[in-house]
Amino acid sequence: ILTTAERSPTSSNLHAYSIVSVRDRQKKETLAELSGRQAHVAQSSLFLVFCADLYRLSLLNKKRGYPFNGQYTEMFIVATVDAALAADRALIAAQALGMGGVMVGAIRNDPELVSELIGLPELVYPVMGMSLGYPAQPAPVKPRLPLEAISFTEQYDPFTIEQAVADYD
Repeated sequence: ILTTAERSPTSSNLHAYSIVSVRDRQKKETLAELSGRQAHVAQSSLFLVFCADLYRLSLLNKKRGYPFNGQYTEMFIVATVDAALAADRALIAAQALGMGGVMVGAIRNDPELVSELIGLPELVYPVMGMSLGYPAQPAPVKPRLPLEAISFTEQYDPFTIEQAVADYD
């Protein structure tokens, strides 16, 4: 799962993300509490925290005498997208192995406490968590907006959205 995540696309080959694997029961219980009391976090076999990581880049730049330009919004976006791409690949790999996974955006409810719990240095922040385990039963397929609401040809078409959302509702 982690090897597949590692092979995810990365902007400018910066690898501006890190993954923290959590198996410790107490830490998972705390993460569950911090994530809005989501029981599956504590009950998961493995909980992964996908982090945007500019610390490593700043460290390498300093060591090699290069300037670090991490204060720009673009770097925040690059790191967040890199973490999200790695998380998506990890979920796909887990599902291919017969596991179930739940993305946990609520890991950002209290990023300071989450960061402290898993030892994140400055310039690293949690983007999302993922509960992994083997499901007792197949998960139901959740409904999604129709393609007409999210996919457009040649240009954005706001006129198709209203009908597509009505069809979804």
